[in-house]
Amino acid sequence: TNYRPLLSFYVREHAQFNLNYTGTSSWSKVVSDAEKIVGYPTSFMSLRCLLSDELSNVAMHIRKLVGTQHPLLNTARGFVYDSKNNLQMRGLIVLLLSKAAGPSHAADDALGQDMVSGIYPSQRNLAEIVELINTAFLVHRGVVNLKELTVSDGLLKDMEFGNKMAVLSGDFLLANACTGLAQLNNTEVVELISSAIGDVVQGIYYENYSSAEDGLIDGVDVASWKEHMFLTHGALLAKSCEAAMLLAKHDKQAQTLAYLYGKHLSLGHKLNSDLQPFVKGEMGQPVTFSLNAAPVVFHRQLVGKDRWHQQLQQATTLSNQLDYSKLLATVKSEKGVSSALDLCCFHSNKALEAIKAFPSSKARSALENIAFAVTKF
Repeated sequence: TNYRPLLSFYVREHAQFNLNYTGTSSWSKVVSDAEKIVGYPTSFMSLRCLLSDELSNVAMHIRKLVGTQHPLLNTARGFVYDSKNNLQMRGLIVLLLSKAAGPSHAADDALGQDMVSGIYPSQRNLAEIVELINTAFLVHRGVVNLKELTVSDGLLKDMEFGNKMAVLSGDFLLANACTGLAQLNNTEVVELISSAIGDVVQGIYYENYSSAEDGLIDGVDVASWKEHMFLTHGALLAKSCEAAMLLAKHDKQAQTLAYLYGKHLSLGHKLNSDLQPFVKGEMGQPVTFSLNAAPVVFHRQLVGKDRWHQQLQQATTLSNQLDYSKLLATVKSEKGVSSALDLCCFHSNKALEAIKAFPSSKARSALENIAFAVTKF
């Protein structure tokens, strides 16, 4: 089913609630406007922990990696400046949903007195915790396979040092997140976020296992890809949104709707990221993309294993290197890209359906804008 007409219908029907939404609105603009609604830039959400004495020492040691290709350097740069506003998205969504849902009738009057800008302190703490967890996994994923290093990557001792820093600093962030989680004094929330951490770990394990076992040729099928993407990219945000409703003592319906919004938004965002090289390539720029990106996974399943093997061989140079430009053209010639686009629109539409049950407000409009933005390229 093509879901783009459904999305267009929803845009027309709900335009009156949409804040300054235009076809040219960028993801950065949408996020920037949303940050104003929750009270402060979420790009500094985890700054309190990142500026601790322990991590300040870590930052000094990371300087030793300058001149190498260790991915921990790029991750560190992203904390200081991220032009796409992708790193701190989860905390922002938690705060917007908290504000959109408003105070609960079941909450104590004393709890409501502590609200700032329509958000409970515990919900703000949760947003910071979620960002720390996500940051910890980003840092952990900066561990490189030392067996695959090339001369241009850097000295072996420097890359080994970078791996140690990635493991230890990621562990430190995760430990701080768990401490903050316990301080929320809500066992249901602790169980929920703990299960999300388990989901991410399981998803990363599956991702690495499939890459190692299936190799370049086979990869994963669409069903497995969807499962992996939920575990690695959807579970944390979905369960964090549900936890925000729990902290405010909202009913099960609100919890479920928040969960669905977080789930579908994160999957739509991931699809948008996977589609970028296929719909927004720049002339003269080198092309690179993951062979487990959504358009490739859809394409591989549509053309079949044998034909995919032939296409890979045709895109392989005499020096046994993969010509990504040629492979990209091959994938774009079939329906893999359009299938991924349709799925992106589907998840955006599902996120919009979930949020429309909340009262009309600037926070809800911001959430709608963000759901719209994941379909823009």
